[in-house]
Amino acid sequence: MKIHQIYTKNELRNFTYILELEDQTAIVIDPWSADEIVEFLTNKNLSLTSIINTHEHWDHTQGNEALVAQYDCEVWAHANGAGKIPCLTRELNGGELIRLDDNNQLKVLNTPGHTFAHLCFIVIEKGNQVAVFTGDTLFNAGVGNCHGGDAEVMYQTVVDQFQTLADDVLVYPGHDYLENNLRFTLNFEPINQMAKEWLSKVTKSDYQPGDIITNIGNEKSFNTFMRLDNSETIKNLSLNSPSDKEVFLTLRSKRNSW
Repeated sequence: MKIHQIYTKNELRNFTYILELEDQTAIVIDPWSADEIVEFLTNKNLSLTSIINTHEHWDHTQGNEALVAQYDCEVWAHANGAGKIPCLTRELNGGELIRLDDNNQLKVLNTPGHTFAHLCFIVIEKGNQVAVFTGDTLFNAGVGNCHGGDAEVMYQTVVDQFQTLADDVLVYPGHDYLENNLRFTLNFEPINQMAKEWLSKVTKSDYQPGDIITNIGNEKSFNTFMRLDNSETIKNLSLNSPSDKEVFLTLRSKRNSW
């Protein structure tokens, strides 16, 4: 299986993903532009069998209808997306395993917080967890907003389902917010050397979104939402012996206006 990360160059900085399978079929995750996806599939001589939507927001689903009309493909998403996600045909459950081919599976994660219809997907290759599609839950160096969800629920999702992943699992988010998120981390933890080094990479003139793929270990080194016990951050948030949840909620509130 090949994972193609497509930066859609829109003002929301979305990523779309195309999973190219061994039998010349494909699955699309969060289609932004149907025309761009059709062109890609045509050039690769691939047939689209399924669309996966990580959640119901329009910028992750707007390609559904045109792609279904052209390919008569299925649409898979959270059960709570019924009535919100165009052309939904299959409701997925947390813990479910989706067979892709002889060597690859997707494990479905129920990941509420950004919304209550949000799923993420772990790629399992030959029995090993190798990557995770995180939608708008976990970003490179950040997490999603909770305007349509709940920040306390998001905290639990991140702690229970992402902090526990192996360090070498690759992270494929729904948007490119890496530069701004690194600056946010450095605002509260200015001595974070890893954040400084990664910021220097993304501010180079030839950098393009998607050039850099992080893993969980990287995130633990510079994603402030995964560094909740960091003493410098706690000091700069003016918190007194806070719980990890209090740190997370304070950071999430401040990120809303960053």
